[in-house]
Amino acid sequence: MDFLRWLFEAQIPVAGSSLLLREVVGNIFGLLSALGGMRRKVWAWPVGIIGNALLLTVFLGSLFGSANTANLLGQAGRQIMFIAVAVYGWQRWRQSKQDGAGHAVTPQWASGKARIGLVAGLILGTIALTPLFAALGSYEPVWADAWTFMGSLLATYGMARGWVEFWLIWVAVDIVGVPLLFSAGYYASAFMYLFYGIFTLIGFFVWWRAKERSKPEVETLLPDPLVGAGGRS
Repeated sequence: MDFLRWLFEAQIPVAGSSLLLREVVGNIFGLLSALGGMRRKVWAWPVGIIGNALLLTVFLGSLFGSANTANLLGQAGRQIMFIAVAVYGWQRWRQSKQDGAGHAVTPQWASGKARIGLVAGLILGTIALTPLFAALGSYEPVWADAWTFMGSLLATYGMARGWVEFWLIWVAVDIVGVPLLFSAGYYASAFMYLFYGIFTLIGFFVWWRAKERSKPEVETLLPDPLVGAGGRS
């Protein structure tokens, strides 16, 4: 209990202000999970779950911290979503590994239908969730909170499926999420998301290259002219 109390209350002084230790630690676990995901390692999922659990307590600020702390319901909700989808991704990647694959997952491009579904899901999901998050008291601009929630959901699902495009969805999340986190005062998460923005672009090209390397080699056999001649004689 003493350790939990310390974890929830500990702060890191930075330039006359302070950062929650659990926010910093949660983001470190998130970064480790992203590194594991880029390398297609199964351990990326359980490591991410630990970070998600810590960040859930951070973004529900008024429940686990000061009453004046901003609630980002989309950010909090996506931590719960991360944990749920991580269980699916963990099982899927572990099964693939057990089946004898060299890596936990083989990158592939999403189909045209899946791409349309991802874009439509991001836009329509943001529109649908914005009034809900607003009614629940999420931080303004609420649409940005809804955007990061939907984008995170789709990106995590895409990672579990092994779609290369999931990295680009993360870029779209970071473009909106970084300014939102800065304005809400979650500076550790904002800086980490800023770093993620660069990291996700690297991850996209790493998976793209892995996808190209995974193409099966097709041997083209030319007809033997001697066999053909023998057949006509």
